[in-house]
Amino acid sequence: MKDLPPGRVAAMLADDPRLIVPIGTCESHGPHLPLGCDTIIVEHLADDLSAEFGVLCAPTVEYGARADSPQPSPGNASVRKKTLHTLLTDLLATWEATGVREFILLTAHAHDAHQEALATVLTAEARVRVVDIFAIPVADLLAGQTEAWHGDEVDTSLLLYLAPELVDMRLAQDYSLTADDGRRHHRGLVAVTEGSMARPSLASAATGRRLYDRMRALVATRILRPAPVAD
Repeated sequence: MKDLPPGRVAAMLADDPRLIVPIGTCESHGPHLPLGCDTIIVEHLADDLSAEFGVLCAPTVEYGARADSPQPSPGNASVRKKTLHTLLTDLLATWEATGVREFILLTAHAHDAHQEALATVLTAEARVRVVDIFAIPVADLLAGQTEAWHGDEVDTSLLLYLAPELVDMRLAQDYSLTADDGRRHHRGLVAVTEGSMARPSLASAATGRRLYDRMRALVATRILRPAPVAD
């Protein structure tokens, strides 16, 4: 959308009144990954889906919501749940007024506060669909985990596939954490050393490609392939 003039945007919305809104974060995912890990993943996915289906893609919302961390990390930047909720409600209202009838909020951030901010966004009439790509089952694709955590084999594999020049595997550190630790981390109740969890050392670009292909295929099939919502 940001590269198009108003007339072209209007023509595309008249043909397909959907809008993909990628929502990233700026936070540590371990010493081996960039702060924009989540953002890079959802931007790639949003761009590919936009090109495949001819659906408009909005400029990325670069910051996410999360609970306060007792161990702030250099460069981390987030907003309160209420702030993200208000920002998205305002943005969607302006886009809805220009013809958008369905919003696809695409995120790769599982913190409860972030998910709640997205799930409670308000519109006048337009449909809002929140897509958390890490809710997609991936256990069968992983070497040492059963689910996606944070700065882990999943994040690291995806970045090795999408942006390998930004990954330093020499710094990857594994941590032995329980499933309860993961749940408490999502709620912002436990800090993770350097922002990394589980087994990032097991990551590979080949795994990242398989993860990305599955995520893209499922979002395409379940969210974008159905006919757009009628005005």
